[in-house]
Amino acid sequence: MNVRWKGSALLALMLTGPSAFAGTVTVYYYTPYKAWSAPYIHHDASGSWTTSPGTALSPACTNWVMKVLTTGTASTFQAVFTDGQNHWDNPNNQSGANYNLPTSGTHQVKNGQLLANAGSPCTTSTNNQAEVYYFTGTRGWSTVNIHYAPTGGTWTPSPGVAMNETACTNWVKKTVALGSATGMKAAFNNGTTWDNNGGTDYSLGTGLLTVKDGVVTANAASPCVTLPPDTSAPSIPSGLTASASGTQITLSWNASTDDRGVTGYELVRTGGTQGTKTWTTTSTSYSDSGLSARTAYLYTVKALDAAGNKSAASTTASATTGDAPPPAAAGQPLGGDIREDSIYFVLTARFYDGDSSNNRGGSMHTQSGNAANNDPMFRGDFKGLIQKLDYIKALGFSAVWITPVVLNRSDYDYHGYHGWDFYRVDPRLESSGASYQDLINAAHTKGIKIIQDVVYNHSSRWGAKGLFSPKVYGVRDSQWSWYYDAPVSGFTYDGLTVEPTSGKSYYNGDLWSTAEPAGNTCRNWGVATGGYSKEGYRLYNCQWPNPTSGMFPAQYYHQCWIGNWEGEDSRSCWIHEDLADFNTESTPVQNFLIDVYNKYIDMGVDGFRIDTAVHIPRVTWNRRLLPAAQQHAQDKFGAKGKDFFMFGEVGSFVNDKWNRGSPNHSAQFFTWKERRTYSADDTTAALEQYNYEQAQGTAAQPTSTNAFLQGNVYHAPDHSQFSGMSVIDMRMHMNFGEASNAFFNGKDSDDSYNDATYNVVYVDSHDYGPNKSSTRYAGGTDAWAENMSLMWTFRGIPTLYYGSEIEFQAGKPIDCGPTCALATTGRAYYGDNLEGSVSASDFGVVGSASGKVAETLARPLAKHLQRLNQIRRRIPALQKGQYSTDGVVGGMAFKRRFTDSARGVDSFALVTVSGGATFNGIPNGTYKDAVTGDVKTVTSGTLTASVSGKGNLRVYVLDLAGNPAPGKVGVDGPYLKP
Repeated sequence: MNVRWKGSALLALMLTGPSAFAGTVTVYYYTPYKAWSAPYIHHDASGSWTTSPGTALSPACTNWVMKVLTTGTASTFQAVFTDGQNHWDNPNNQSGANYNLPTSGTHQVKNGQLLANAGSPCTTSTNNQAEVYYFTGTRGWSTVNIHYAPTGGTWTPSPGVAMNETACTNWVKKTVALGSATGMKAAFNNGTTWDNNGGTDYSLGTGLLTVKDGVVTANAASPCVTLPPDTSAPSIPSGLTASASGTQITLSWNASTDDRGVTGYELVRTGGTQGTKTWTTTSTSYSDSGLSARTAYLYTVKALDAAGNKSAASTTASATTGDAPPPAAAGQPLGGDIREDSIYFVLTARFYDGDSSNNRGGSMHTQSGNAANNDPMFRGDFKGLIQKLDYIKALGFSAVWITPVVLNRSDYDYHGYHGWDFYRVDPRLESSGASYQDLINAAHTKGIKIIQDVVYNHSSRWGAKGLFSPKVYGVRDSQWSWYYDAPVSGFTYDGLTVEPTSGKSYYNGDLWSTAEPAGNTCRNWGVATGGYSKEGYRLYNCQWPNPTSGMFPAQYYHQCWIGNWEGEDSRSCWIHEDLADFNTESTPVQNFLIDVYNKYIDMGVDGFRIDTAVHIPRVTWNRRLLPAAQQHAQDKFGAKGKDFFMFGEVGSFVNDKWNRGSPNHSAQFFTWKERRTYSADDTTAALEQYNYEQAQGTAAQPTSTNAFLQGNVYHAPDHSQFSGMSVIDMRMHMNFGEASNAFFNGKDSDDSYNDATYNVVYVDSHDYGPNKSSTRYAGGTDAWAENMSLMWTFRGIPTLYYGSEIEFQAGKPIDCGPTCALATTGRAYYGDNLEGSVSASDFGVVGSASGKVAETLARPLAKHLQRLNQIRRRIPALQKGQYSTDGVVGGMAFKRRFTDSARGVDSFALVTVSGGATFNGIPNGTYKDAVTGDVKTVTSGTLTASVSGKGNLRVYVLDLAGNPAPGKVGVDGPYLKP
């Protein structure tokens, strides 16, 4: 052993100092947390601090940058992160307000937290994990379990595992090891009550995520990290450009940056006759439409962050508009039997946003929670609907039912049922080149009908412009000035234009007074009631709409509140203070409504869906309103006008044939003419009619065989006693919790309609689900498929509420008014599912599709609908046929036939849904199944159809001379298959 060498070496080692013990540490930093484009790490890993701003981090993988650092002898070191522009990430919950990292290993710094020795986030791992935070604040649960199944794996035993890791107030946490799985299905419970995402379970990925009030946020920041106040404004937007096309100006600019993320942009426009206008958007482009022709406009843009910090204004961009496009020529209806169509029902303002410049949030934008989601209630529009007509056609629908189009006025009027100016289309729905007339014309070009939702029963609480508007709602004292705007002479509300003084598009300055206004009809105006609002403000008489105060004269409006929803007053009193009830028995009101809706008939719409029809006496419909519309359509368009289709919402929300024994309040009652003559005065006649029919009872009501075959033979229907209005099939709707219930309840009622083959049939809508449920249907995909299979083959006109083709918002509350965000309801914005391009080569046939809309069209129920529509369009018996279950052994099984000798049509079909059936006593001949192509030859009057699988069908069509059976229609899908 060379002792001398050993000593020299030891001395040399000692002389080299700490660097002889130098090691390395790898640090990864998560970039979405601060949204910095070039992060640095400022540290003392080697024993002394780097020179500010530190060392630049290098790209690692998506959302991550990294740096390998040389370390000294200490076991830990300090670090902070910066963008090099004096913005810092140095957590205030650690000693010294810096990150304290071990000097060895591989660490992650994400969302304000150090994940020591977490390894690289950029390597594919078989040790994936999900760090799940669950919000308990709105549930009040003291114990929370997560019940989960990794993708491709099995569920944990119920109720799951406790979420017992340290979190913070109102949050519980559990880290779930997923192995090689990249996600999981999950539900939460407190041992007895479940949160399973409305029956569909949550889909969770890897990494840190939060679940709060039904909303999953992936790649989230920890809800338990308290961030320092954000006082830094975003960078100034650059590159603002403006270009004009007609009366629309398109703006674009470069994205700004911010230490915690840009949340939006504020645009300011000057020029024109409307004064300065300010609005916000989350995009880096904007289309400003509806501008004045040949006018110069100037724009600036500022960037915003979540803390309310605002950048300085950009440089100004300007553009001058050209000529206004000529108005679209009036169209004409497509004509044809509506039973040949299937109907897609959309809330226009929630379907697809084609023009963000007409978006408006209204007075409840913030209170409702819509502002937090950047989701104004008026979002979708006619331009968006025009752009996505091919989506609707690709699903196979040939008619679109849209919500009311008239200018609305309420605090929450996106749905259209608070009409104020009935003569004007709501500007929040229209755009340059995309007027209501443009929509009608575009739909007709594609062979799609437009059914307009109309309201004859009520106006908004502002009254009806051109008929009567109340002079005032109440005293605008110092307490109420927050609600009642200052009056502005010459300004007229249109829902879109911002009133310059108040800065509101929902201006209400025409509805207050400090002194009693001339022409006021409201009794005791200005006298305090002695009550107070929830805010503690004094209430006065006439403060709110009221039918009994004289605010709304009897000549135009009814003078009472509904007390009995199955009583006479339900036809002649107010439903709600926000819905001023027209006196429809008054001649001036009748003339007003007839004139209003003749305008829309003249535009070429194909039909009306009539809102709240049950709240107008049947004798008023039959004497005045229905014949006026039908006659005008026929006078205007001849044979096509004769096909104008009107169907009413008669809200009889019961499971029985008759609504609590009252014919006056049952849907089928409104399909019939009057059975006797009543007084000439409409008010007197309405009461006479009500009392007569109530006294006669349900047993005396007329019956019909118009929907039924006579054996196997179609017979000419007798429509001589038809009122002119068909109805929504409320009994089937109420019983659609199960398709079989809907089928048997529908059959049981069909003799009491004038012709049930014209019934509009749906599962759920913008009002209710089956059994008057307040949530969108959540029976599951298979149950939906079965319901659709029944609707598309049984009598009636199948109708689908938008989004049901992907079970959109299943189980979510259909509506909660302005008390919650629309995004959490069944009326959520659908457009995110329609992004991309789509074309339809035929009804039910996708020509091309890309992006998210292609994924939407590939969903199981969307594919199912496409084929159902293809089959129904090929078989007249499924469209217009009478039906019978005589001689049929099976569950949901029936035979249908439609014969039109003048046109040489004879179509006979045997249908069974979800199970096999035997059809006895049928005509002999060759039958071909439209689902499988199977051919059966019947020689003994009996055919047995075998089918299995919920939602599967067999449709055997008799092959007749001149009317050949189509054979197999379409291709096998998830439900319709051998």
